[in-house]
Amino acid sequence: MDEESKECFKDSLHTALNLFNNHKWYEAHDAFEEIWNFVDGDERQVIQGILQVSVSQFHLSKGNLNGATILLGEGLGRIKTRTKINLGIDLESFCRCLEDLLWKLQYKVNLNENDKPFLKPL
Repeated sequence: MDEESKECFKDSLHTALNLFNNHKWYEAHDAFEEIWNFVDGDERQVIQGILQVSVSQFHLSKGNLNGATILLGEGLGRIKTRTKINLGIDLESFCRCLEDLLWKLQYKVNLNENDKPFLKPL
């Protein structure tokens, strides 16, 4: 990746992170999808996992608990074996957050604002 491409990637990632962390799930999905189109291998799998988490949160916001739980589990599964991939995101803390949320969804524990996933930049 040349320097201009790296800078464009960083800008796109920054935008996507902000949308995700501000709970704009649909918009975050679109922003991460643009990134997904330009990466491959493990990086592509991680971005796909984040996409699935975004969609799970969109489903959750619409009351679709089953869809949210399934997509959250699939997204977590893609990311948790790739936490050492350097995309400028703390993937280990993200996975811990997702594991806690998945448990709460599976056991139908009441959620609050602190349960919404957060992508912490490195």
